[in-house]
Amino acid sequence: MAKPETVEKMRRFAYNFAEKSGTVVNPNKEAAEAVIQGLAEHVDELGKPLCPCNFYPDKLEEIKRRRWICACDEMQIFKYCHCLLFTTEEGLPITEYLPEWHEGRQIYGLVKDPTPDKGRALSKPDKIYKALKEYVEERNLDIPDEEIRRFAEETAKKK
Repeated sequence: MAKPETVEKMRRFAYNFAEKSGTVVNPNKEAAEAVIQGLAEHVDELGKPLCPCNFYPDKLEEIKRRRWICACDEMQIFKYCHCLLFTTEEGLPITEYLPEWHEGRQIYGLVKDPTPDKGRALSKPDKIYKALKEYVEERNLDIPDEEIRRFAEETAKKK
């Protein structure tokens, strides 16, 4: 169990980041609090808010990579939160900036970004390409490199 002050710190972070990114903290308070609690536990255990919604063979190695430290790369590049902490007012994750073959897009369909002028601080073509390339390789998907590059270029222009 995380320290109460760490839980409160992560709760403040979540609400502040939601405002900055043009999302809301999931309106399902039970779901939101479960993620906030998990983030706080990782802060107390590891010193960083490592995403609690993934399995890590080596949490310390993941911290070095920084990819899943909240707000994670997926959130800062695609405005997609697989934990459902940062959502639309309806409690859905934004999937507009994900390729059709991404699991988030397959599960939730197209969920448009209600505030395209906010968020996506890391949505540069090279960051998008790198994130998608890792996603494809980790899941052994057969997506041509040229398709990933084209998608990265097109998605970076959406602002």
